[in-house]
Amino acid sequence: MSPSVEKRFLAIVGGTVFSCIIPLFVLLLAFSTERAASRRENAIAMVVEANAQALAKPLWDFDSESVYQIAATLVSSSNVDGVEVKDVTDGIDIQIPLKADRSNMLQVSRPIFYLHEEGPKDVGRITVYYQKKGMLDGLRNTEMIFMGIFLLAVIIILLAAIIGNRLIVMKPLLRLTAAIEATRRLGSRHAVDWESNDEMGRLAQSFNAMQMKLQAEENELKNAHRLATDIYNLTPAMLFSLDRKDRITSVSDYWLLATGYRRQDVIGLAFSTFLPQEERCTFLKARTTDDSATRRRECTTKFACADGRIMDVLIVESSRLPQEGSATLSLSVMTDITALKQSEALNRQQAITDHLTGLINRQGFEQALEAEIAATNREGGTLACLFVDLDRFKWINDNLGHQAGDMALRRLVGMILPQLPEGSVAARIGGDEFAILLRSDDAETAAELAAARICGIFETPFVIKGAATRLSASIGIALYPHHAQTAAELLQKADMAMYNRKRDGKNGLRIFDDTIGSSARRRAEIEEMTEQALKRDWFDAYLQPITDLSSGRTVGYEALMRLRHPVKGIVAPMDIITVAEETGAIHEIGKQVFGKALEHFTELSKLTGDTASYLALNLSPLQIDASLPVWLASAVHLFNIDPARIIIEITEATLMRDNPQIQMILRRIGQFGCRIALDDFGTGYSSLSYLTRFPVNIIKIDQSFIRAITAESEELRLRSRLLIEGIAAISHKMKCAVVAEGIETDIQRQELRAIGVDYGQGYLFGKPMAFEELSAQMKNNDSMKLRA
Repeated sequence: MSPSVEKRFLAIVGGTVFSCIIPLFVLLLAFSTERAASRRENAIAMVVEANAQALAKPLWDFDSESVYQIAATLVSSSNVDGVEVKDVTDGIDIQIPLKADRSNMLQVSRPIFYLHEEGPKDVGRITVYYQKKGMLDGLRNTEMIFMGIFLLAVIIILLAAIIGNRLIVMKPLLRLTAAIEATRRLGSRHAVDWESNDEMGRLAQSFNAMQMKLQAEENELKNAHRLATDIYNLTPAMLFSLDRKDRITSVSDYWLLATGYRRQDVIGLAFSTFLPQEERCTFLKARTTDDSATRRRECTTKFACADGRIMDVLIVESSRLPQEGSATLSLSVMTDITALKQSEALNRQQAITDHLTGLINRQGFEQALEAEIAATNREGGTLACLFVDLDRFKWINDNLGHQAGDMALRRLVGMILPQLPEGSVAARIGGDEFAILLRSDDAETAAELAAARICGIFETPFVIKGAATRLSASIGIALYPHHAQTAAELLQKADMAMYNRKRDGKNGLRIFDDTIGSSARRRAEIEEMTEQALKRDWFDAYLQPITDLSSGRTVGYEALMRLRHPVKGIVAPMDIITVAEETGAIHEIGKQVFGKALEHFTELSKLTGDTASYLALNLSPLQIDASLPVWLASAVHLFNIDPARIIIEITEATLMRDNPQIQMILRRIGQFGCRIALDDFGTGYSSLSYLTRFPVNIIKIDQSFIRAITAESEELRLRSRLLIEGIAAISHKMKCAVVAEGIETDIQRQELRAIGVDYGQGYLFGKPMAFEELSAQMKNNDSMKLRA
């Protein structure tokens, strides 16, 4: 043992030397070398700076001999190995020594300035070359002596540590080892023959004291079993032990007190006999599964006490595998968790309850729906699911506050519940959305009656916080098993029926049918097709020409969205736009279509050389937001288009919102240089007022008026003509150009031209065409003109 400890000590010392002393010495050497190199570089830099000043006059005077003498004097320095001096005209180029290999040398270079009356003049450059010194070359004698003293001190310290370890540590350690070996080998207690006032002396004293206490510890072990038994019985926990056959081998006094049994009546009985019949299999199965590392089992079950009381208990059992010649040891703790189980049941009830209205929430409704479907399958009949959405409820939150909204919801629930038949299940599954379950032999009739009663609640204005508002309810009804086979499907179809009712005008009920499913599927198909079109760049912009009715010249194009499906071909845009406005995809569609339109318009302008025609872009009200002017500016810059050639077409529906933000955005667009066109003019109830409140430049008369000027009824033709004349006159007074939409016959064109309409658009002049078709048509027209 002694040689091993000493070797470890030497290893530690050696490791300390190699890991600490030597790196420190190397660091010191490197630091000294760096300082020497720094001193040398500073000296050379000062020499270069001084000689740069000395060379300024000779270089200015082209005195090459003086330059050479100064350079030769500089090379004679012990730190300089080469000098190169050049003037800015390369007239003087002195290198000392000549043709020396300077590839491995370090260099310092400085420009040479001559101080002229007009200011400093750059006259040349001086470069000094010097050899890189080794690690020890630049050290001074004092530094070398200091390092030698450092190494000698380290060696002396190491020798002192080794000798001290042998005398102070190893000698008493050997004696202690001998005493321990004698105790182990002979079985008797041996003391250590060592006395000192240091740690080794205290170690020897402690060892001797330990030997004296061995007898006392042996006596204490004799009392261990009796003490463990006392603790087992006195512990305030229900402790018991089982053998491998599930028989009770011992129970604590507290177990007997809590259960009411007597010890002699339970010892030897199977523990499962105290459990209800339905719990026994679960308990015995839990005993067969354990943590193989700790032999720990845990389960919850019910326990029958002596007085017939049933407790919910948690049993945790820990066991040890039998040793040779001994039985299996196990210890179980049984804890009464009856109150905890009751609290958990209360928490579960609270988790599925809407705390505002007292109804069950969505989670509780889903559980109730599954249970009602199972009951319908067992008992027959039908199950109706009513999905109720309150119309215009958002007005209360927005204008009276959410506290008023919560108060209104509680009052509404109190009014709705009495209208429901007995056995109904009502739930609040969203902010102002409710679901109701009715199960009966004729659930459809019961659901219609309940829905009618709920709608009747809203016939009188609803007063909250002194404010009266008219609310209503849109109700969708779906039946199980007629409309759905699963809980999720039933709720979904009731939701679809409600949504269909809301789209058709709100305030009423709608029972699900196949047409609703087809509409929903069609909507889903459009959403999926729109998403695919955005990803795969299927959207395109078709262009329809706008023509000057007097000259027949094309003055512009209207960009119309088209979806080029690889299988279905060109898809009608109306359904796509409607769904896209509801889902918010209209913004991404607009970016793609407008980008294509600007690209096509730019190419057409290059093809025809036309720089005066304009491009009209249709905007949905949702697309008019704060980012629109920025996007227009970037698009115009990207395609290098005059902003005056871009027309933004908006409908009266956009202006009817009377949104100050929309007015501000339209004014910003007008200030940028783009023009505004009011589409479908004349169809709104306040069309003329928009001309004074908004920066409109072009009026587009709705095509319904254009068709009427060639109608069969003379009175209708006269009225339409007078109306168009009035619109054109007012528009011209407001300095707005007038475009007639939907011109299909030459008679319509002549009538409109006579009235004074400026431009026309319709199938008479050209249908909306793809860029390829339109450009091919233009090229064909150009070739025909050349042949003519």
